[in-house]
Amino acid sequence: MMLSRESPLRLCAEQELTVAIRSRWTQIFAATFAVLALAVAGSGYVISGGTGVQDFARTATSLTQLVVLVIPMMALLVGATAFSPERGAAELLFSQPVSRATIVMGKLLGLLEALTAAQALGFGAAGLVIFSQSGVDGLSGFTLLFGGSVVLTAIFLALSAWIAGGDGRRRTRALALSVVIWFAAVVLVDVAALGVASLLRSGPASRVLMVAALANPVDAVRTGALLGIQGTAAFGAASLALLRFTHGVPGAGMAIAASLALWVVVPTLLAVRRAVRADI
Repeated sequence: MMLSRESPLRLCAEQELTVAIRSRWTQIFAATFAVLALAVAGSGYVISGGTGVQDFARTATSLTQLVVLVIPMMALLVGATAFSPERGAAELLFSQPVSRATIVMGKLLGLLEALTAAQALGFGAAGLVIFSQSGVDGLSGFTLLFGGSVVLTAIFLALSAWIAGGDGRRRTRALALSVVIWFAAVVLVDVAALGVASLLRSGPASRVLMVAALANPVDAVRTGALLGIQGTAAFGAASLALLRFTHGVPGAGMAIAASLALWVVVPTLLAVRRAVRADI
């Protein structure tokens, strides 16, 4: 009988997946996210004075802000910790007969699988409750939000791998930079764009906000999710400017997808390049 040999990439991914799943932080994140998702699904009508479980569309709309706040931070912190191991561990890891590019890609893949599974637990638990109470209306938007959450995870894991560089001596700096990147992506870019837009006339102001929505991965996921969940009804002036610029919903979707794809690919390549050149 022939024994199948897994590729080095898959072996690295499985090793990182095992470590990440056993991590208490990943387990706490999975449980907390599941509780929050269930809470959002079950309490959405409270503000309007109603009771009962929201449908998929309402839950996805309510979950969007939670996703863009929590997922980038978790991915950055988990990634910065994983990609800046203790010095002895880093030396042992990179001394193996496997290319550094394969190690970085394998670690990214394993971490992505672990965090995706943690998010799937939350989305799945909420989805089962919603399905049992409200049926399948709005399921496509709910699924789209889950996909956007996974893409955000991949983007910020790649960013964390880039800033960590695989060197345990830089762990504190990597964690500090992770917080700075999270704050910039989630808060600072929007505040700066709104500040600049407030000084301009209507047309240029809309274009500034449109560029910010495409250039910032957090805003791109938020915009794409709301477009898929509620259509143009959820859009303000800046998003309507995006629709005009891209000639409708399909064009806007393609522009958002292209932006997110670049945010996945470019930091990943930079992380691989830095790891290959690092003196560890």
